[in-house]
Amino acid sequence: MEQYIIKGGKPLHGEVTIGGAKNAALGILSAAIMTDETVTIENLPNVRDINVLLQAMEGIGAKVERVNEHVVKINGSQISSINIDYEFIRKIRASYYLLGALLGKYNHAQVALPGGCNIGSRPIDQHIKGFEALGASVKIEYGMICAKAEELIGNHIYLDMVSVGATINIMLAACMAEGQTIIENAAKEPHIVDVANFLNSMGANIKGAGTDIIRIKGVNKLHGTEYSIIPDQIEAGTFMLAAAATKGEVLIKNVIPKHLEAITAKLIEIGATVEEYDDSVLVKSEKRLGNTHVKTLPYPGFPTDMQPQIATLLALSNGTSIVTESIFENRLKYVDELARMGATIKVEGNSAIITGVEGFTGAIVSAPDLRAGAALVTAGLVAEGFTIVDHIEYIERGYENFEGKMQQLGADMEKVDVEDDKAIQKFKLKVG
Repeated sequence: MEQYIIKGGKPLHGEVTIGGAKNAALGILSAAIMTDETVTIENLPNVRDINVLLQAMEGIGAKVERVNEHVVKINGSQISSINIDYEFIRKIRASYYLLGALLGKYNHAQVALPGGCNIGSRPIDQHIKGFEALGASVKIEYGMICAKAEELIGNHIYLDMVSVGATINIMLAACMAEGQTIIENAAKEPHIVDVANFLNSMGANIKGAGTDIIRIKGVNKLHGTEYSIIPDQIEAGTFMLAAAATKGEVLIKNVIPKHLEAITAKLIEIGATVEEYDDSVLVKSEKRLGNTHVKTLPYPGFPTDMQPQIATLLALSNGTSIVTESIFENRLKYVDELARMGATIKVEGNSAIITGVEGFTGAIVSAPDLRAGAALVTAGLVAEGFTIVDHIEYIERGYENFEGKMQQLGADMEKVDVEDDKAIQKFKLKVG
């Protein structure tokens, strides 16, 4: 077990380069096994969720060659099993993309029910509805989702709620289905577009990704391709808010500024400076920022994955802010951890009522999930004294070399073994 130890109080300064989008990569890797030809994927984030998925794919016979940390070659011609009950696959939410990919390629798939961060109920009923509309019979037994079809036939599918996972899964299953599939009320997130673009580069015929109506004409087969994953908007947003919270100045490189508009708008509204360039954004703040109200919404609204980070920033801002979580009901568990550091936050239903304080003080806190963990690191960077963040395995699910990137920006932060008291003392002596 490892933890982060942080000495707060230093503004972040410098440049940071953002990696590939984890959420896009999970869908793209799953799609890569739908052809028998070799697929090369670049700008792959080297994070835990990605490595678990690659291991699971190897486990069913796919050939996975890591060219380097961020490039992988995949060949799905030797897949020998459509049954994925790999020990670790239950720990990542996006394991269900293998269901759509295998169903689309072989008309049959069995995948363990997914896990991931405990941020609330994330039912798969819309996935099942889509698969059944395409002609598959779906049942859940012994902890597995089992989908099977004689033949997949295109259909008109209206999603009862906007679901990123269901939109991607239905796209995967429908790529080689007979005829045309129309998905209405589809999710519009950037990684939906990226997965669709990847599939199209393999020979699929998908139009409308990024809008609420996606049209898919089934093709007979998919072929090999080379593809580079888009930058991760959530990693970029995390560094944007960390720069503002620490009253620093950071140039965040390898981003698509349009994907960050909801975050940028809130930062400007509360008084930070944001300058956009072609593929980078500069965030700077020299003063205590103001208050605002935030409500999480599907893209292009404010992302739920940025909710803990903006709440942390607002907890240090002037006045009273309200942050409302409309996507996941369990996403405010980090509030108790921030309270240990001096935040004044009251939870009422799915809203956090935040009264800004002048500053935080260091404490031992525990990351309850991936994005809340990143928010607690930001809090530690601001806090007076030392902060220890436990359960960083959650953070490493979605952030590559998080402590290294923070160190490049001047942060006093290290990853140490939980039981290595000497390393902790050495760090404290080093930073004073």
